[in-house]
Amino acid sequence: MSTELLTEDTVLSYLIEKKIISAIEKADVEVLTGGVSNVVLAITTKNQKMVLKQALAELMVAQKWEADQRRAIVEANAIALFHKLSPNQVPNLVFLDPERFILILDRVPVGSTVWKSDLLDGVINPDVAEVLGTTLAQWHNFGEKDKAARMQFMEDSLFEQLRIDPFYRFVAAKNELLNPIITRLINELEGDKTTIVHGDFSPKNIMVGMDDQVYILDFEVTHVGNPVFDLAFLLAHLLCKKFRTDEPLEEKLLSAAAERFISAYEAIRPIASSLSLHTALIALARVEGKSPVNYLDTGKQSALVSYTKDILGKGDQISIVDLFQRSKG
Repeated sequence: MSTELLTEDTVLSYLIEKKIISAIEKADVEVLTGGVSNVVLAITTKNQKMVLKQALAELMVAQKWEADQRRAIVEANAIALFHKLSPNQVPNLVFLDPERFILILDRVPVGSTVWKSDLLDGVINPDVAEVLGTTLAQWHNFGEKDKAARMQFMEDSLFEQLRIDPFYRFVAAKNELLNPIITRLINELEGDKTTIVHGDFSPKNIMVGMDDQVYILDFEVTHVGNPVFDLAFLLAHLLCKKFRTDEPLEEKLLSAAAERFISAYEAIRPIASSLSLHTALIALARVEGKSPVNYLDTGKQSALVSYTKDILGKGDQISIVDLFQRSKG
């Protein structure tokens, strides 16, 4: 099912119709880019700074990738929940239109930067990773203890569409020899309904304010599942960025960010022994999956593929410190 998409030209009349803004207010609209799964528009009035997201029925990637637009409703529910838990890190939900799959939330302070862009620009602050490790562990603990909260996110078809299929099964189809280990990892994810999982815990969904405040966004893949996925998803991005850089200091800082992230998390709750395998597979999927990263040249793609396939082929459940230290050693 799909619905008419808002544009820069039609969004103001929609907001007036829904009484989000008044007809006499002056409002500026800005198209925000960077995602592949939503129309994203920023709306600024004298008294409000908001971001509107409308879920796409088909993601903007090279491979055909359809996804249920009801993920907007899931995201709105998750934002409302996690804003209560972490009001300084998760923006407030302003509005949800479940029929057109539109949600509106407060915009993070202007001047905040996307952590992914910071990392690619060589601005690598391991303190950010430490904050994320602490926050994620607290969220996972909450989700594990609060049955009523878990019940909102029990349907996991979106996780199948947006993560298991394009990252795990798509890679398995290309690598017959890795099928046994990938199947094992899929079973580990699908067989665990422990806690509420963010599902897209990625540097592109993390912003850092001018005061170093950390903001976490994009909850549309929130589901009840295995918390190892959130950890591996973030670590895989850091690993890809380590393969990208030729600067020894950047490599050191990226490894330190990974270590600080895991140490902060482990101070609150344990991690799964299979974390390094999930991290390696997701990193491999950033080259061979449906949504490859766009910042690795051919040589670095080959190096990352060789490294991660070696880890997966051996089935090594090594520590994250070893995973990052061995990666370019």
